[in-house]
This record gives sequence, structure tokens and C-alpha cells, in this order.
Amino acid sequence: MKYMIMVYGSQQDYDALAGRAVPGQPTWSAEDFAAMGGFMEEFSKELAGSGELVETRGLTAPVHARRVRLEHGVPVVTDGPYAETQEVLAGYWIVECESFDRASEIAARLAACPGPSGSGGSAADRTPFADVRPIADSRNELEL
Repeated sequence: MKYMIMVYGSQQDYDALAGRAVPGQPTWSAEDFAAMGGFMEEFSKELAGSGELVETRGLTAPVHARRVRLEHGVPVVTDGPYAETQEVLAGYWIVECESFDRASEIAARLAACPGPSGSGGSAADRTPFADVRPIADSRNELEL
């Protein structure tokens, strides 16, 4: 079965990653960013090595996003970022593994991702989360 593991962030998170000062958040140094990047590369490499990685991508900052919705039948485009506290999808992994529990175990490993100095050092200390969702291969697999 395939599962999508999704991680989230906000424009403020991306600003802090870029080294810009954000009130109430520690600023990431070049070393902090490199440590996170190294962790993510190793995490993905291990999943590829086990044969469980299907695909992974990080997404650009919300400031580069557009939301398209219908308003009275007419498409309306809104440029990002959206409300500052609203979290958006920051990246994802598609994994193929034997169970939902295994996909959840994989996602739990993200808590060991290093963070900026002064934040407690790891993702677990910053209370982030990852969503894990099964991927439906057909409409027959959608459970409504």
C-alpha cells in the first residue's frame, strides 16, 4: 500500500529558515539549515535503500503559492502567503510499505530532524507534526 507523509510550515517558518528574524521564533543559521538538509537527505536515502521510497519533494515558500477557487462560477486567484498562522504543506514523501503502522513509524522518525539553535534542537521540541494518509489507487478504495 502507498502512503503520503506530509509535513507543514508557515511563511514565518520559511522566513526563519532563510535566516530572517521572526518574532517569537529562533533564526536558523547556515549550520542549522545544513543539519536539517543532511537529516532529510539521509532520511530519504534510507527509505530509498529499503525500497519504501516512491517519491519525495519539498515545496517552496507560501509566498510563491496561488490559491484558485470558484466565486459565483468564476475562477478567482489569490497570491500567497495566506494568513500568517495558517500552516501549509511544506513537503511530502510517498512511501510504499506493508502497513499504516509502518508508514506511521517512518513519519515518527521525522521528530529527530534537527532545528535551529535555541529551539530545543530537534523537531520534537518544536511540536511539529506530520500527517500520514493512505493513497487510493482507484475510486473504489475511497472510504467516505
